Amino acid sequence: MSQAVAKLSFWGVRGSTPTVDPGTWRYGGNTPCLELLTPDGIKIILDCGTGLRMLGSRWGAPDAGKTPETHILVTHYHWDHIQGIPFFAPLYDEKNHFHFYSFRSKYLGRDSLKQVFETQMALPYFPVNMSSMNAKRKFQEVDGGDSFHIGKNKVTARWLNHPQGCLGFRIETTAGTVVYATDNEPGDAKMEKSLRELATGADIFINDAQFTPEQLATTKKGWGHSSWKEGVHVAREAGATTLVLFHHDPDSADRAVDSILRQAREEFDSVFAASEGMVITLGAAGDQVQAHMPGTRTALRREAQFRARICGVTEGGKPFEEETVVRDLSLQGALISLQHLPRLQSELQVTMETPGPNGLQTMRLRGYVVRIDAGTEKGHSAVGVVFTD
Repeated sequence: MSQAVAKLSFWGVRGSTPTVDPGTWRYGGNTPCLELLTPDGIKIILDCGTGLRMLGSRWGAPDAGKTPETHILVTHYHWDHIQGIPFFAPLYDEKNHFHFYSFRSKYLGRDSLKQVFETQMALPYFPVNMSSMNAKRKFQEVDGGDSFHIGKNKVTARWLNHPQGCLGFRIETTAGTVVYATDNEPGDAKMEKSLRELATGADIFINDAQFTPEQLATTKKGWGHSSWKEGVHVAREAGATTLVLFHHDPDSADRAVDSILRQAREEFDSVFAASEGMVITLGAAGDQVQAHMPGTRTALRREAQFRARICGVTEGGKPFEEETVVRDLSLQGALISLQHLPRLQSELQVTMETPGPNGLQTMRLRGYVVRIDAGTEKGHSAVGVVFTD
């Protein structure tokens, strides 16, 4: 019997406003939206930023005779967390059924969540109002202390330190625990305690890392966000297994996020920088956290194979150097055939010769190991690498 797993997909990872410039292509420019498929078949969506449109465009048709209910947890009502709603195609299909959860805003009172969605689609802000959405919709208020169940999965909400209020969510499944704590600024002792309680023992801890520690201490103080360093502190104190840096600043190009990731990985063993299209699997054999990039983010591939020299660290902590072949090369990463078994999340140095305008040229890249599968050659593993340089 196959082991039950949970699959967490990242459809939007950018904070504050969407970006479209080439400098943010690798990590992605859509605002927050995640999708969690639980072991008992429940679909939970976390936030409704512009990434929600992409999720909707790949929405699978329900099984014949069934109208499954999808659950949507909304952390708060700022634009970057709700602006995907008008463009979410499944809301216009009467066969679908959605259950929304968020808090009662003191600025709006009763039915806050419904009011927010209706208002952003009302004249003169949008040409189509919410009455055009034919899907069944329920709205449920939750508070920063509530716990409830969605199927077999326990959901706990806690307040985070953010202007006008924000909820963090802890979702406990049979495959592992996911904590989603975006839009949080350190400095409030009561809410910092709540955040650590939320993150205690989490398998995946997704935390706001919009600003650098220097920005957070000066020009961005009071803006309601956090840094990679604070995320590392919380993850370590709470005993979280894997930290995911999230809500990247719109002014942070990919290389800036690369730098943030490198600094975080020097202080914590298992760290990812959230990337649009990234999928994390929980409950896989060996209990390892596995992350990979689907084809939607690696479509620009070079099918040719390149000889390369790979330097890295094995699972046992020993350095290795190996001559091998790099294939499925893209702007985002590559698949590398290795005899040595590198440590998951470890850094690899890749040196290869590729065709250039003046003959062969040497290319030197750095990346980190995000996936290890059985290789096509005996005694080899297929190692998935995401490039940071």
